[in-house]
Amino acid sequence: MIRRREFLIGAAAATLAEPSRAATAFRGDMAPPLADKAAFVAWGKANRGEDAIYLERRFDRYKEVLAFNDLWTPAEKRAFLLTPREEFVLPGDKDQAYVGHYLDIGFGVTITPPGTMGRMTSALQLRSGEKVLEIGTGSGYQSALLTYLTPRVYTIEIIPELAGRTRGVYDRLIGAGYREYSGIATRSADGYFGWAEAAPFDKIIVTCGIDHIPPPLLQQLRPDGIMVIPVGPPGAQHILKVVKKTGADGTPTVARSDIFGGKIIPFVPLSGGHQASGDAG
Repeated sequence: MIRRREFLIGAAAATLAEPSRAATAFRGDMAPPLADKAAFVAWGKANRGEDAIYLERRFDRYKEVLAFNDLWTPAEKRAFLLTPREEFVLPGDKDQAYVGHYLDIGFGVTITPPGTMGRMTSALQLRSGEKVLEIGTGSGYQSALLTYLTPRVYTIEIIPELAGRTRGVYDRLIGAGYREYSGIATRSADGYFGWAEAAPFDKIIVTCGIDHIPPPLLQQLRPDGIMVIPVGPPGAQHILKVVKKTGADGTPTVARSDIFGGKIIPFVPLSGGHQASGDAG
């Protein structure tokens, strides 16, 4: 049963009025200014119809994210600047959308800080046309960010009420002109088992913590594909970049690296049926 607070949070988000603006439809050649705040704000107002206050806050956080080397390529920097994070937090938290810490989004889950999401996105090395699977839709911000790198985005959320609410956020924004989000395929299911019908995937990003790499996800990753996943005990994960390789004899192997150099990054645990069977802690 949904707790009363979570029901009210979901209802409030679902009944948000349509944004007053109408964004210009996304084009692959859109080029927001990457270096000058005033130029970016003017561009965002003219081309996306967005509020100058949030554009300014987005650019300020973008500069902080750059200072920590969390965005690596011009494409990833553009994606960050094009994604209206304020639309993916709870209504009462819009003024906090660009803070550098976790925000509650109800249902016992949070939206991850911008810098962490930026580096996880960069570590994917996503290219246009590649197929990417996200495990843990949550607020929807991460999958929205990915649409500016490739139009082939799949995302799974295990909490049906949250999955429905976030689908409503996408649909509301599509109606307001953010047509790029119409390509996001959504599903409410246990992400541990991936999305077999849509596999294989070039890239997989997991936005919840687990103590091991789920075998079904590794199976659904293409050879030479990349998975970015928080691995470790509850509250003490390391974010790994996992590259799937195939040996000369056909045996699959993985190469792992820590994208934060050993820093512990806590994540909400990946929930689902695998826990009942004792596969995860």
